[in-house]
Amino acid sequence: MHIQPYVYFDGRCDEAIELYREVLGANVLMLMRFRDAPAGADCGGAVPPPDKVMHACLQIGDSQVLCSDGFATGHPEFKGVSLTLNAADDAQARRLFDALAVAGKVQMPLSESFFASSFGMLTDRLGVEWIIVVAKAAPGA
Repeated sequence: MHIQPYVYFDGRCDEAIELYREVLGANVLMLMRFRDAPAGADCGGAVPPPDKVMHACLQIGDSQVLCSDGFATGHPEFKGVSLTLNAADDAQARRLFDALAVAGKVQMPLSESFFASSFGMLTDRLGVEWIIVVAKAAPGA
């Protein structure tokens, strides 16, 4: 069993997909727009514009992130959750952190901590919170 995050971008999913392709090297494994749903399909009540993303699956490194425009009201809210990127090394951590921070907001600058050679927290331009980390080896490991 594993956990996959499902992120609702509330109308900005295409923008998110493009950002994560550019910055994280995301590959789109599946993308279905609302116009692709069969006639009469229940899309949860209100139906967003047909060009909006009903469901997509992004491969980012070894993980998959599912995403959608949801009801496409244009006001995504991401509260109480962060996506964590475990970078291969400090250089990759810096590159990812700086790229995701463009037009976003840094909560904790990327720096060394007692548990990581690199650790930082930010919110990207879409409002998604990210933690970037390069963990130090556990004592005795």
